[in-house]
Amino acid sequence: MRLVILEDYDQASEWAAKYICNRIIQFKPSQGRYFTLGLPTGNTPLGCYKKLIEYHKNGDLSFKYVKTFNMDEYVGLPRNHPESYHSYMWNNFFKHIDIDPNNAHILDGNASDLQAECDAFEKKIEEAGGIDLFVGGIGPDGHIAFNEPGSSLSSRTRLKTLAMDTILANAKYFDGDLSKVPTMALTVGVGTVMDAREVMILITGAHKAFALYKAIEEGVNHMWTVSAFQQHPRTIFVCDEDATLELRVKTVKYFKG
Repeated sequence: MRLVILEDYDQASEWAAKYICNRIIQFKPSQGRYFTLGLPTGNTPLGCYKKLIEYHKNGDLSFKYVKTFNMDEYVGLPRNHPESYHSYMWNNFFKHIDIDPNNAHILDGNASDLQAECDAFEKKIEEAGGIDLFVGGIGPDGHIAFNEPGSSLSSRTRLKTLAMDTILANAKYFDGDLSKVPTMALTVGVGTVMDAREVMILITGAHKAFALYKAIEEGVNHMWTVSAFQQHPRTIFVCDEDATLELRVKTVKYFKG
């Protein structure tokens, strides 16, 4: 497990984007040999996406032979709603790069059979040869994707009821009106992400500091689902200084060294 500590959000975002860029270039994707990338939504990855768009526009990076799988999507929110994760991904990333829309996979929160939609998503990941690099963010309560506290650490893609903490945190995107915030979502499971060949988790800001402490300094605990990645053979936590505020000085010194 690696912990990469950068000075601030911008540096953490740039480091993560460079890492993704280098992994894709080193893979040498081509027709019939796609690089598969798991992607998150939320505020944290926005800086990383901006940098990736920049690399693409500079001619340094192509997504022509990249397949993406998003972590989650709200249930019951129209696909064209400004806060749906379909809208988020297209507005903040996909429409600015050369990815084939057929290779950008996002769960359908309006599917007539939600469980069948989740099963099909797992099958698509399997057919793509698994995820090469899964990028994720976490909530202040340590959840990854919508695997809320108490989720099984071997869970697969499924329907999940959102915790009140998550609904409250997401209210800012819905004019602060709790009644507008979806209470359910489709999400990849912890086990789905654990199956990826490599996992990179972005954690920035003082409000995520306790979650980072739980993620790396305490034991694996299903109440802090991000802690499961202590057991993954290739996990990188990328964070800024503010996110390390709850860590022991010894831990920070070791990883900085």
